Amino acid sequence: MSAREIVDQVRRGVLEFEAGLDALTGVPAAEADSALRAALTAEFDRLFGNGWQPAELHRAVARRGNPIQAGLVAEAAVNFLAGRTPVDERWKSQAESLPAVQGRRPDRIAVMDASLSLLCELRLLPAIEILVPPPGTPLTTVPHHGDQRILGRVRALLAKAEATDFAAEAEAYSAKAQELITRYRIEVITAPAVDVVPFARRIGVDHPYENEKASLLDAVARANNCRCVWTPELGFSTIFGFDADIDGVELLYTSLLVQANRAMTRDEPAKGKARVKAFRRSFLVAYAIRIGQRLRETSDREMAARSDLLPVLRNRDVQVQEALTKVFPNTVRARGSRVDSLEGWDSGRAAADEAQLG
Repeated sequence: MSAREIVDQVRRGVLEFEAGLDALTGVPAAEADSALRAALTAEFDRLFGNGWQPAELHRAVARRGNPIQAGLVAEAAVNFLAGRTPVDERWKSQAESLPAVQGRRPDRIAVMDASLSLLCELRLLPAIEILVPPPGTPLTTVPHHGDQRILGRVRALLAKAEATDFAAEAEAYSAKAQELITRYRIEVITAPAVDVVPFARRIGVDHPYENEKASLLDAVARANNCRCVWTPELGFSTIFGFDADIDGVELLYTSLLVQANRAMTRDEPAKGKARVKAFRRSFLVAYAIRIGQRLRETSDREMAARSDLLPVLRNRDVQVQEALTKVFPNTVRARGSRVDSLEGWDSGRAAADEAQLG
């Protein structure tokens, strides 16, 4: 068989991976490399053209733990840009910022192994909703991101919350951040009318304990007038909302997750793998529930003085829900995580009460 036939049969599952790799080593190097490169390019083109953004695909591949494969994604994203116009700046920025393979160049057999294995994985990835138009397609309206000065102040507050070893201090910083986000939302709502619509953004949720972390993201999103759809098989959640609100959600979620991990590690039992696992899962469940309550309390307190905004907020909620339903018309409610550790539950609630919200 030719190298192209070998690669195609492995890609379609007709030929076992190991048998295909052995067969490729028996054909001329240039022919084998060319066949692998062509097949990978076709898969990358399919995925980039069907909704996958560079950072999303890189993250999905990097989770497999093979730096060669992650480097292939980075290279493919840059190559996909070549000669294609127009180009959305968000897509271009992601492609150009992906890290290249570091260190000594891997040997050819290692590259062949990684390339053939990656090809088998890429063919299993489905098309997803196009949130950022890929290069070469008409540009959609670029979302209006929030005031960078305010987002910078939020980042600074949350950085202080993550850095401090004092729970009360961290709580004060985090609470102030949520207040700032809510006040900015009020400013946006009461500003002179501008043509803004809800957008969607995908946020990666890393293992372990993806379901519990996705619940935390959902709690933060709902407290900030956004909606969240968790896609566990692909490892990301899609957040729907007005763009400035989504910025706040992403900042808060990232910071609160750092604070949760620190508190969880500090309080977890010293022995027993099963006990530690139950503790961590229960901790994150309780943490997400309590954080959601606290964020809503902070937001409601800031909004209480502006009852005139209720009709506007209801209208924005309707628009966000309509945007979600358009993309995901058949969502199902996820089953809640089990709580098997009272110790973890109590510790998670305590950590959520201590967490910096602002």
